[in-house]
Amino acid sequence: MQIKVLGPGCKECHETEKVVKEAVSEAGSDAVVEYITDIAEIARQGIFSTPAVVVDGTVKSVGKVPSKAEVKTWLGK
Repeated sequence: MQIKVLGPGCKECHETEKVVKEAVSEAGSDAVVEYITDIAEIARQGIFSTPAVVVDGTVKSVGKVPSKAEVKTWLGK
C-alpha cells in the first residue's frame, strides 16, 4: 500500500504526516508513507487544497487533518 501525504510543509501538513505514520504503525501495516511537498506534483494529483492524503492513487482526504481512526479505516484495520 502506498500512502502519499501532500502539502507544502505547513503545520497541518506535518500533523497529517504524523497522524498517518502513527496509524500505520499502530495498525501494524506495511504501508509506505511518502510526504510530497512539490507543488507541481501536488497539482498533478488534482489536489488544490492541502493537506491531502492519497492512498493507492485514490484521494482520501483534502483540506483537513484526518483522525487516526479515519486513517485506520483506509488501511482496512
